[in-house]
Amino acid sequence: MRNLNLDQLATLVEVVEGGSFSAAARRLNLSQPAVSQQIRELETRFGVQLVERLGKRAFATHAGRELVEHAHRLAKDAELASAAMRRHREGWLGRVRIGTGATYLAYFFTPILRKLREAHPNIELEITVGTTQAIAESMLRNEIDIGAVTLPVDERIFDVTYIRSDPMQAVLPTSYEDVPETVTAEFMARHPLILEYAKATTGRMVREWLTDAGAPPRPAMELDMIEAIKSIVAAGLGVSILPFESVIRRPMPEGMTARPLSPPIFRRLGLIQRRDKEADRALGLVRQALLELADG
Repeated sequence: MRNLNLDQLATLVEVVEGGSFSAAARRLNLSQPAVSQQIRELETRFGVQLVERLGKRAFATHAGRELVEHAHRLAKDAELASAAMRRHREGWLGRVRIGTGATYLAYFFTPILRKLREAHPNIELEITVGTTQAIAESMLRNEIDIGAVTLPVDERIFDVTYIRSDPMQAVLPTSYEDVPETVTAEFMARHPLILEYAKATTGRMVREWLTDAGAPPRPAMELDMIEAIKSIVAAGLGVSILPFESVIRRPMPEGMTARPLSPPIFRRLGLIQRRDKEADRALGLVRQALLELADG
């Protein structure tokens, strides 16, 4: 069977939805015999009747109705394909899929994304937010092109570019007395712990820090929203350890104070890509822009 003719399918749709061959001819700027010929060719191709005439009206048979449904989907796909090619013709550079954590997106990405959009408006950006593990798994499925994540990751699989390290901070209610200038795991363990879920890389780092210091964590609450953790700490319900940027780069809630940790926990940010991923121009430009995270 020869390939389907989209023009013939469009003619069938016009005949069925317009209710007559003459109406379809007017809408398509064709002669009525030309419309009839296209319908006959479709019927011959499939070996079934697609249109039946009842009086002056044309109606789709059951097969015709089913083919019209397919025709609508094919027409939509054809338009999407045409739009994609127009974007290339008009200077569209491509789509880049970025994966990052909620904290990095909230506190670092805005100026970089604004600058990137101003310099390269023909790059489409798709941003996925998740944990380092989730982003790495999506990248292995080729659902994400580049990630800005908390390290470490498996460097046998991913090409890793180190960007920066930031010390995490203890956050405590201002109502607490005798808070030291630097906070130890022993001090934290004496108070209710409000922690990020362990599935997050930073949540796992905090638990390891406490355990290594001989104070295995027994969190009073676990959440996956940093701003919610800050609110709970400010309300005097416990203490937490949060990324540096979420404490320093936003106004601190009334009722909450921050202290450095002893020993410190450093949260390392890096760009990751699959080692076998070929970089096109759009991905290269986005990567170059994300390197500015080092200056954030």
